Amino acid sequence: MPRLSVEDLSFAYRDRQVLRGITFSVDAGEVLGLVGPNGCGKTTLIKCVDGMLTPDGGQVVLDSREIRTMHRREVAQAMAYVPQSAGNRTAATVFETVLMGRRPYLNWTVSRADEEKVVAALDALDLGDLALRRVGELSGGERQRVMIARALVQETGAILLDEPTSNLDVCHQMGVMEVLRGLAEEKGLSVVIALHDLNLAATYCHRLLVMKAGSVYGYGAPAEVLTEEMLRTVYGIEAVVKRDLAAPYVVPVRPGSLRGGA
Repeated sequence: MPRLSVEDLSFAYRDRQVLRGITFSVDAGEVLGLVGPNGCGKTTLIKCVDGMLTPDGGQVVLDSREIRTMHRREVAQAMAYVPQSAGNRTAATVFETVLMGRRPYLNWTVSRADEEKVVAALDALDLGDLALRRVGELSGGERQRVMIARALVQETGAILLDEPTSNLDVCHQMGVMEVLRGLAEEKGLSVVIALHDLNLAATYCHRLLVMKAGSVYGYGAPAEVLTEEMLRTVYGIEAVVKRDLAAPYVVPVRPGSLRGGA
């Protein structure tokens, strides 16, 4: 049975339908990439899965439990969420911010084991040298890695990330994706990542869910869903999909029509 499953999920902001009949599942040890153009509903979908937004229809099942029946503390112990952008107003240090990821398990004291988990997460995200810096002094990319480290120390079975690589240089993009895929496979995590970079998604995600105008356009292995026809229909571009490496990669040629693409 999949660790995380979404069945026929729909959501609307007042009279504007944003999501329509979204269905997918994520197994333990799997990285699922959510891809699609701006405005297609990726962020709203992640917030519905996490329980921040309440769907109008359908259900989200996490470890055999419908998420709406779970207390927020239980959800936080089972699923971590990394938002699209990290706040920069906090005066907390990097270490203190990452330690907050242990909050679902803490009572009044912080144990040596909690501190060791923070150190391990900082090292995994190349943040060890910044441990005592204030988060508000960091660059956008550094803050984003801090938020990912905080999610890792929650030690949940599932992690949701909304464009976690958007503020990172190419080296740290690859480093973050290596860490997330490695943890998924080594510890049996279910990871859902909204991404704009199709080549990054194809390289590090086991499956992709392609969204178009709030609905699922395609769902499957990167080699199956990354096609010239999909890029033309969903993204409004003419492109070539090369298949001479381990993962397919997209070479944009020229923009096409954007009508209906968002």
